[in-house]
Amino acid sequence: MINSSGVGTYLQNMLPCLLEKRCFRVTILGDRDQLSRYNWSKQLQVINVTAPIYSIKEQFQLASKINDCDVFWSPHYNIPLFYRGKLVVTVHDVCHLALPQFIKGIHKKLYAKIMFAAVMYKADVILCVSKFTRDELLKFTAKRNAEKIHIIYNGVDKSWFGLQKKASPHSKPFFVSVGNVKPHKNLGRLLDAFVRIKNNIPHDMVVVGNKEGFISGDKSVIAKADRLRERVYFTGYVDDNVLKQYVLHADFLVLPSLYEGFGLPPLEAMACGCPVVTSNTPSLLEVCGDAAYHVNPYDVDSIANGIYKVATDEQLKRFLIGEASKRVTMFSWEKSAQQLLEVLKEVANK
Repeated sequence: MINSSGVGTYLQNMLPCLLEKRCFRVTILGDRDQLSRYNWSKQLQVINVTAPIYSIKEQFQLASKINDCDVFWSPHYNIPLFYRGKLVVTVHDVCHLALPQFIKGIHKKLYAKIMFAAVMYKADVILCVSKFTRDELLKFTAKRNAEKIHIIYNGVDKSWFGLQKKASPHSKPFFVSVGNVKPHKNLGRLLDAFVRIKNNIPHDMVVVGNKEGFISGDKSVIAKADRLRERVYFTGYVDDNVLKQYVLHADFLVLPSLYEGFGLPPLEAMACGCPVVTSNTPSLLEVCGDAAYHVNPYDVDSIANGIYKVATDEQLKRFLIGEASKRVTMFSWEKSAQQLLEVLKEVANK
């Protein structure tokens, strides 16, 4: 899952920090060709696994290739069902259970239900990236075994701090929305909100993501975006350095998600001094606190008012930037990796 958007970012940051501790001999299961792009992969043994994630083939490959180990860490809920040893699992969110209306196919819903139940039963320790994710996991699974769950927050990559501006990737004033263009990211309401205030602000809306990635099948959302093509821009895939320049040059970032287990883009924006407008959902309130301007993601007027307020109120922007500079220091991958390491040691030594 090294190239998956959320879990991939988690792995790309946690693994180097974990390797620096040199407390375990680490073996990783993954696509050897993909992993070779990362310098830190040279420090560990790689067992080649190329089966598609969430597949039956994945389960058989994992069963055949996991060697004897003191502890197996699964960075996502697609755990190896046939593994009988000590197991630590990271759960990022339970979106597949909480928002079934956005999940196509009964087989995907059934898979998620079975796998989360297995996580609760099989894992020695479950790591959740927020208190909200812990509460949701208990809500949608059997409420026993709550004592297994530990909270380890995600971090913010150091590269987001002290960024130097290069030429702006967009020629006009703009705000940015970052992330996979999936239904729970709430693009439809964000577009509706932009329509209501676009004549009152000079900003374009730039979406860092593929329009074609919008997988809900709601063609009306794509039609809205197309009608606004002179003010709404989709970047398509961009590499990490280009992404950083979009966020650095943006007047503010907008993330009106319906559901997040943690919400990393707002913290990354905060780290480089970009004000944030985001949802008042529990996880984003937990992570961002008062360092972001919160809106009701189900209310188009609330989203529109939030965008307009941050776009036009310089004093508010200065306040948000100041609060963000303090808030973001609470989250570091080094701290997260150290906490993970302590859990792995504890489980391995039981």
